[in-house]
Amino acid sequence: MYRIGEKEIEAVRKVVESGQLFRYHKGRTAEWTRRLEGALSRKLETKHALAVSSGTAALITALAAMEIGPGDEVIVPGYTFISSALAPLAVGAVPIIAEVDETLTLDAADVESKTTRYTKAIVPVHMLGLPCRMDSILRSARQQDVPVLEDAAQAAGGSYRGRRFGTLGRAGILSFNHYKIISCGEGGALVTDDADLYQRAFVYHDGGCVFFDEEAASRPEFFAGVNYRVSEIQSAIMNEQLKRLDGILNRLRRRKAAMTEEFARSRSFRPSRCNDAEGDCSTHLPLLFETADDALEFVEANRHTTPMFRPIDTDRHVYTNWEPILRKRARHRAMDPWKWAKRQISYSRDMCQQTLDILSRTVCLPVPLEPTVKEVRSTAKSLL
Repeated sequence: MYRIGEKEIEAVRKVVESGQLFRYHKGRTAEWTRRLEGALSRKLETKHALAVSSGTAALITALAAMEIGPGDEVIVPGYTFISSALAPLAVGAVPIIAEVDETLTLDAADVESKTTRYTKAIVPVHMLGLPCRMDSILRSARQQDVPVLEDAAQAAGGSYRGRRFGTLGRAGILSFNHYKIISCGEGGALVTDDADLYQRAFVYHDGGCVFFDEEAASRPEFFAGVNYRVSEIQSAIMNEQLKRLDGILNRLRRRKAAMTEEFARSRSFRPSRCNDAEGDCSTHLPLLFETADDALEFVEANRHTTPMFRPIDTDRHVYTNWEPILRKRARHRAMDPWKWAKRQISYSRDMCQQTLDILSRTVCLPVPLEPTVKEVRSTAKSLL
């Protein structure tokens, strides 16, 4: 969470004093969640938004609404939070792990090579707020008639060629976890222009909506769903957080631009290629070194004065550490998605060598929000 203050506290106070913490109130949607979904739609310029309990819940809901299930394959990158790969399993599908390139996002060429007749979705992840190469991914997806589900969990408000993340594919998701750009501690959202997908997502995310939803009559035929509802407290916080989003991004972008300008003079490394610098959320600045040893040496020499890390060392984000997936550990032997797959799916720790090489040679610096541009420029100079 980058910024939170009195406005969020006052919003929560209003909810608590109202006594209405539940999304529904006497057969109609309560104020704060309805307001949040409308604000998200306007901010992202998308027709529909659905607030849910987490980014993972948003991914699962989107896949379920796309009618993805047993026997289906979903392509995800080898560098992302494990939720991107766990979500397909939750609907009975299996994740196919693809390479990332030096932008730390999905390698479009590898996606194309791993797309089969069983592929039912591609999930590009705008990791660390960095834009995926969406034109290539979307072109390949269209040619092979596979829908794209954008994972913008770490990239709320970013854009690719003028369009906000989450709006380029058939659907997109956001996360409002504590560590994200805007946050209510835990929460998420699904966005889409597809009315049918939205209606199915609404039914799936709230199996009890038939008893509470004011628009129940307009929903599709009801089916068994789950409970990924948000509370009015989460939505009240997010209404205020959303107002802060563009200001936070603008501030981060100015600071990253100054740091990048300084680092461009280095002979030891170079700023990693970015697919769209203007749309980048600028929460992190990746630097690419010639060797893994060079990257490690740089981190060891500077980590006590300047926050930084190699992506290869962030265990939960690297596929080699996704034990439940690598070992195909389903929650129940009778409900094993890999047994439902239409072909043999195998994983190994060395299956994405390009990804491991790039992650080991990259050093990421979190871009600070509060210091002045002059101060961050000075920090960058001290690292040369």
